[in-house]
Amino acid sequence: MKREGGWTMQNKGKWWLGLLGFFGGMLCVLASAGDAASLPDLVPLVKRLKPVVVNISTTHNPPAAQKGGKMPFPEGFGNRPLDELFRRFFDQMPQESQKSHSLGSGVIVDAAGYILTNNHVIADADDIQVRLTDDREFNAKVVGKDSKTDLALIRIEGAGTLPVAQLGDSDRAEVGSWVIAIGNPFGLEATVTSGIISARGRHIGSGPYDNFLQTDAAINPGNSGGPLFNLDGAVIGINTAIFSRSGGNMGIGFAIPVNMAKSVMEQLKSHGRVTRGWLGVRIQSVTHELAKALGLDKRHGALVASVESGSPASSAGIQPGDVVVRFDGREVGQMNELPAIVAETPIGKKVRIDLMRDGKALVVEVVVAELKEKSAEMAGTDKGDASSFGASVRSLTPELREQLELEDSVRGVVVTGVEPGSSAAAAGLRAKDVIAEINRKPIRDVADFRRTLQNSKTGDALLILLFRGGEPLYLAVQLAEAGK
Repeated sequence: MKREGGWTMQNKGKWWLGLLGFFGGMLCVLASAGDAASLPDLVPLVKRLKPVVVNISTTHNPPAAQKGGKMPFPEGFGNRPLDELFRRFFDQMPQESQKSHSLGSGVIVDAAGYILTNNHVIADADDIQVRLTDDREFNAKVVGKDSKTDLALIRIEGAGTLPVAQLGDSDRAEVGSWVIAIGNPFGLEATVTSGIISARGRHIGSGPYDNFLQTDAAINPGNSGGPLFNLDGAVIGINTAIFSRSGGNMGIGFAIPVNMAKSVMEQLKSHGRVTRGWLGVRIQSVTHELAKALGLDKRHGALVASVESGSPASSAGIQPGDVVVRFDGREVGQMNELPAIVAETPIGKKVRIDLMRDGKALVVEVVVAELKEKSAEMAGTDKGDASSFGASVRSLTPELREQLELEDSVRGVVVTGVEPGSSAAAAGLRAKDVIAEINRKPIRDVADFRRTLQNSKTGDALLILLFRGGEPLYLAVQLAEAGK
């Protein structure tokens, strides 16, 4: 092989490849350093935030009937030789009192020892122990709790002046922004995880005021009641639930927005209970098909399915089929936002409500009343989707009315069958549904039903008011060609 100055061409090629590799590696290091420089340094922030997070452990004593009770025996015991001897012996032995324990987290919200946590962390607890980051432990007392939002306020005494968490503004928490969760997953104290806000306004079916922040910061059992911080060190949420098939973290956690928590906390601190505003409507989501049938230019707001007689909504002239798009100056983007907004409104306040009715904007004023515990307020009926009418019906007879447990005021036709793959099936119509209106026109009998369909054409979206299980519900059925 030809040599050049003692180097072979092969060696020279290796040298150039090595040089290129060196510079390539340096570029990767520099790029990584640049990426690292753009990531937040959480160390100083975490050191500052840890002292405001506490460990909560609870003890649940067994029912009084079990304390000091006699040893239980399996079914069928007492029919064999020596059974009576064993019974006499074991009856003298008191059963061990089996206490149960649970763990959770909390955040200090007042220097006088007030701590915010989840209601499910302390619910039915006989003893509540709070441990601070300096390892001091204190018994806690319940100041107040609210099962509807899963929030509770507890207090410890004798701890001196405590560090307090800054409560932020969850309305300003944007999807994609960095967050930090601190808590005690599986009893591992002061565990720190980080992630981003994955979504806002999540409805997970846990209660009437669902409006969760979703995060991918690791949240596990034991994190419940702990804070979710933004990078300014302000609490923007109270961690409360996870979505998991295994019981552990899957990157989907939920936090109660701190703005809701602040309102509840202040009432618990002042009165030990929560009072809520009441409008007196039953609502559901606006699907794309319903938006088209209602004459809306976009899918937004809360669709009024029914109005309670004598309620503030009834007095204000709100009607079934109205869509609430703004309440007291606050936009209602989706159905589950309205209950929380109404609940936070001071009792007796007169507010402006922006509605859409038959595709036209309308403004009404309403005086908010107090929600009573037995009031069926704002129970959302968020039902399925529609995309394509094949259904058989019959008139509503007295016998059917009694069988379906319908009030005398309900008129309409009863669905006796739904054709698979039809427009009605796609919209979610079911047998035993009672169709009361189509496009806001009353359906009194089968003739009305057929006449309305004959006057409709393929592609029309029919707005249907029906009763299912005695409860009102709107569906949108988009008519497709027969057989499609």
